[in-house]
Amino acid sequence: MAILKVKGHEFEEFVARDSFTRRAVQFKNAILISLRKLGIPENQTDIILENAAFKKASASALWFFNGHRMFYSYSNADKYVDNLYVVSKVIENEVSLVITDQKPVEEFVYAFSEDKDVSEQRLKARELLGVDASSKDLDEINKKYKELAKKHHPDTPTGDLDRFKEVNQAHKVLKRELE
Repeated sequence: MAILKVKGHEFEEFVARDSFTRRAVQFKNAILISLRKLGIPENQTDIILENAAFKKASASALWFFNGHRMFYSYSNADKYVDNLYVVSKVIENEVSLVITDQKPVEEFVYAFSEDKDVSEQRLKARELLGVDASSKDLDEINKKYKELAKKHHPDTPTGDLDRFKEVNQAHKVLKRELE
């Protein structure tokens, strides 16, 4: 089996071949169990299951922790259930690091806290960088970022500090989503 590297974690890739909905429920429950280890009750989480877990769709988990809105989504796999597996593994690994004191709670919060309008921010960031609104290609995004950062760098004759800051922020928003 292939090894996936997502958000700094490595784990075996999972590809569902049957029982898609049942497996999606299992992955949802695994997320809830992981978050419960941090004292997050089920009523402070939102994991919407797709009716057709075999279709191509992004999977996500939303939860509230220490006054922060926390969110993680994944969409690079071919099926919703496979994306939800990745979400569950990333959250499981991150929670494990926190409860074993290998990662401070503040870093966990930083890694997952997001504003309510994060989808809109990502759309605007893609538009600013000049990539397709649905682009998930980090190499393409990095390339466009470097071109624009070089063009608008304040130390160049065409430099524009405000535009340079906007480009950096757009790249940061997308990099955080895709790494």
